[in-house]
Amino acid sequence: MADSKIAIQKTLTHEGGYQNIPEDTGNWLNGINYGTKWGITPHTLAAYFPDLLNDPNCIRKLSMDTAVSCYQQGYWKPLYSQINDQALAEKLFDMGVLFGVGTAVKLLQISLSEGITVVSDGAFGPNTLAATNDHGNLAAYRVVLINHCMDV
Repeated sequence: MADSKIAIQKTLTHEGGYQNIPEDTGNWLNGINYGTKWGITPHTLAAYFPDLLNDPNCIRKLSMDTAVSCYQQGYWKPLYSQINDQALAEKLFDMGVLFGVGTAVKLLQISLSEGITVVSDGAFGPNTLAATNDHGNLAAYRVVLINHCMDV
């Protein structure tokens, strides 16, 4: 079974610390450039801790605990813990942070589509969980991710 703590820690490391590049549209909310930290954008913070946005330095001051809470609430979906392949669950979670959960799931579903019937709807429900555990393949998911990035 996949462990959210391992996945979250890896994503926090990949995402890095605070950055505030004015040209990065992900740094902005309502005309204020907050920056991002550990992959947490002001949009994410607004969804889970909107009161923090009263401080224009809230992202710079963002605690690790608050970042982890955002990830647990918004990106690690309940059924992810039932994925048998930890590496595949980590990649799905990390891509959810990067692309959005629905897109990451849809791309996983596309990687599962050869030889089985899974609707690519972006929802990670029991059918997608079963298909992931029966046919999920990190290499196949990576191929779909690469193709998606080349199309964007």
